[in-house]
Amino acid sequence: MKPKVYQYPKCSTCRKAIAFLDANGAEYDAIDIVSRPPSKKELKEVLERSGLPIRKLFNTSGQSYRDGKFGDKLERMSEAEAIDALAADGKLIKRPLVLGDDYALVGFDEAAYRARFG
Repeated sequence: MKPKVYQYPKCSTCRKAIAFLDANGAEYDAIDIVSRPPSKKELKEVLERSGLPIRKLFNTSGQSYRDGKFGDKLERMSEAEAIDALAADGKLIKRPLVLGDDYALVGFDEAAYRARFG
């Protein structure tokens, strides 16, 4: 099954990731993270497969993060509350987000992409 690549077309980091995937012949399904954010189930899978803490799924430099004052409240939120917030607003999610059958990549780290797709 092809991995899902949740990305935002206007995001320069997402464009770099897509260019890398294309240059390396990777097959994937590109999904606009703003118009169709990952489901709560998918976000839970990302947590399991990436091994990252929930806070690493947040786009801390984004407007939604600032407007929602997540810098203040994220530490007090339960994992379920954080997942609810992420599923409700794709701009809150660090991107790109790659969800494969047995792995997940958050953000664009060329070394991690090379290990997986290169």
